[in-house]
Amino acid sequence: MKNTKGKKITIIISIIILILVIATFAGYYYVKSQLEPRDEASKEKIAVEIPAGSSISDISTILEDKKVINNASIFSFYVKYNNDTNLKAGNYEFTQAMNTDQIVKKMQEGKTVAPAKLVIPEGYTLDQIADRIVAYQPKLKKADVLKIMDDPEFVASIIKAFPETVTNDVLNKSIKHPLEGYLYPATYTFKGSDVSVETIIKEMVKATDVNIAKYRDELTKQKMSVHKFLTMSSIIEKEATADVDRKMIASVFYNRLAKDMRLQTDPTVLYALGEHKSKTTYKDLEVDSPYNTYKNNGLPPGPISNSGDTSMEAALYPEKSDYLYFLANTKTGKVYFSKTLEEHNKLKEEHITKNN
Repeated sequence: MKNTKGKKITIIISIIILILVIATFAGYYYVKSQLEPRDEASKEKIAVEIPAGSSISDISTILEDKKVINNASIFSFYVKYNNDTNLKAGNYEFTQAMNTDQIVKKMQEGKTVAPAKLVIPEGYTLDQIADRIVAYQPKLKKADVLKIMDDPEFVASIIKAFPETVTNDVLNKSIKHPLEGYLYPATYTFKGSDVSVETIIKEMVKATDVNIAKYRDELTKQKMSVHKFLTMSSIIEKEATADVDRKMIASVFYNRLAKDMRLQTDPTVLYALGEHKSKTTYKDLEVDSPYNTYKNNGLPPGPISNSGDTSMEAALYPEKSDYLYFLANTKTGKVYFSKTLEEHNKLKEEHITKNN
């Protein structure tokens, strides 16, 4: 009997070992296949933009979404395992005939291409727009682009060209960048390969001027300046997630202003710091800046981003509500509104603290 039992145990162990060996080989060949080209015969060029500050995980997801690689998780693991993490941001052209090593090498060497169009997403700051302009015109340097944007003579020429939109409000000495908020987020196409920074910026401000034309009567009716309008819409833009009701967020801000409560909105703090962070710390909230709405009453001295139509509409036509607080769950994108601090803290404990 003992001998029979021993044989059975040996057979079971042998089967387990065989299964593990098969699983190992299957796993190896699966991973290997995922690192191979998606289509070796393909010659189609795929344009891919890797934003500055993208993590390896972000880059992997972008490449998979663009159908450049087979599997984002395996690509990310492979890159980290081989310590090939110095991948450069920029605009690239890939093909599905490239394998993982070829893609990684191209991104390590930073073999980028200039995009055919200048695309400015909603909510971008002037600093981020400068990055886009440099990517569009590789001969330019970011420091030079920013210098031109802030040049007093150039700003004066913009005020003169668009007096109904860009007023002397932008000359407030507390403002970081006079033209922040006035560069309309859109897709631009320019003729020639050496278009100047001045031409690009003027075209963006012109687009804002044209867009605001449809709001002028309502702005006059509400006795709201364009500068205040763009400042409020820029905050809404930075606070809003994709699915949230921006008009409801606007109602919270206006309700707080009406009660002489500080806005206490994190994006203004991050703008003051000049950093892109997923979370603000208590130390961050102490930054000494006129943009810090945790320390100063009312709106900041100027816009903190360049907003799109949806946020502009919200700034001009907010919902009517009694809400004074809101918080966003960054994992789900859901936003919770409340009327009292007690209710706000309870929601924070329930939806934010417990999930972190």
